[in-house]
Amino acid sequence: MKLKDFFLLLLLTFSALLVHGYHPWAEDAEIYLPGVKKILQPDLFPFNAQFFESHAHLTLFPNFIAASVRSTHLPLEPMLFAWHVAAIFLFLLACWELTGKSFTDSKARWAGVALIGTLLTLPVAGTALYIMDQYINPRNLVAFAAIFAITKTLEKKYIQASLFFVFGATVHPLMSAFALSYCVLLVCIKEFDRRLASVACLLPLGFSLAPPSPAYHQVAASHSFHYLLRWHWYEWLGVLAPMAILWWFSRIARSKKLPTLDLMCRTLVIYELIYLPPALVLSSSARFESLARLQPMRSVYLLYVLFLLFAGGLLGEYVLKNRVWRWIALFAPLCLGMFLAQRALFPASAHVEWPGERSKNRWVQAFEWIRDNTPRDAVFALDPHHMEIAGEDNNGFRAIAERSMLADAVKDSGAVTMFPPMAEEWQAQVQAQRGWTSFQLQDFRRLRAQYGLTWVVLQRPGPAGLDCPYQNDVLMVCRVD
Repeated sequence: MKLKDFFLLLLLTFSALLVHGYHPWAEDAEIYLPGVKKILQPDLFPFNAQFFESHAHLTLFPNFIAASVRSTHLPLEPMLFAWHVAAIFLFLLACWELTGKSFTDSKARWAGVALIGTLLTLPVAGTALYIMDQYINPRNLVAFAAIFAITKTLEKKYIQASLFFVFGATVHPLMSAFALSYCVLLVCIKEFDRRLASVACLLPLGFSLAPPSPAYHQVAASHSFHYLLRWHWYEWLGVLAPMAILWWFSRIARSKKLPTLDLMCRTLVIYELIYLPPALVLSSSARFESLARLQPMRSVYLLYVLFLLFAGGLLGEYVLKNRVWRWIALFAPLCLGMFLAQRALFPASAHVEWPGERSKNRWVQAFEWIRDNTPRDAVFALDPHHMEIAGEDNNGFRAIAERSMLADAVKDSGAVTMFPPMAEEWQAQVQAQRGWTSFQLQDFRRLRAQYGLTWVVLQRPGPAGLDCPYQNDVLMVCRVD
């Protein structure tokens, strides 16, 4: 790589950051960051840690982040930001390497990378995934490892590809498995008989087919993205249309004598066709409910990444060419649209939440007060749906406040879908908080007797009779005696 290419990738990285924003405590950060904080401070989260440790035990992501904090002696916030920027840069670098194998024209190469960088927060059909999230998490790390592994597979550098797969598997086993299956499929189609290709994509069926418990059924039913037959028509279109376009891309590649692009497009279509039947079967009957957590339709993630790269490459080579106005006409509206979409998702937060900068979000301010002013063994309760309340902006309580809380109905339910033995305890705690908005002092005391609750976070105005040492214009943080 030339120095100018490196700096151009760096420029694209920070441009992507400014377009898509940065929200370190949002969404799935509530699942992964408490695991990091518990490694750094083992006395945190003495209650209900199982709702995030279940994921933490399957990945070395918390260990990597915690080790980087300890080795650099930097605070966690700037380290999370550094990891996020590094993940974007490495992902774009991996895409740049891969487009170099697919296209000979440098304009095509950069157009593919620019398109994927512009659309990082594009939703992936009905999978509840983005190309990359607005915060560091295991999926962001496995993304660049998967693309590098594909590139090394095309180069027949299988040992190097294996190293990327090993890294990916330690960070996010499921997403890494999809990339592995695609690479094996590439090798089978290119080197062996196409009939052997289906072996590459067989999913491991290591889960029990025992009927799910009623508690597990309740939480599984609320996650429709696990079940292909519950997808909306436009989500189906989001899968089928790229497959049809990829087949068209393969014909273009053949006519333009781009054999690697042809191979990758044809392989992608076959790859997704192999995953569709298991996805249909697993969503066809309640008997398979416990297997739906294998989420075979998350295979679409890799299809989207490569589809965008190839679409951008073909646009760059045959449409954009060296006409600057064409590049501006394509990318300026896309950047603006993605920026406005992110502002709509996080309207009560800064677009880029820089490390060390005071948050303007009232919920985050309350959570930070809790972190600095309450005992580490405190047990909190909030509205079980607090992450979905307007103005909360999907910020995670545990990730920010560093305190234990009763199970919620949003992120903790996601953990339960992957780990069914927790379903009964999750259901009991969520049901104990039913009717939260009308709770009075006696209801909080009931939770104290059941679960050792010591504090609550309430929207104003709250019930009478509570001692509330912190209040802002939205929330109050109160003791439960």
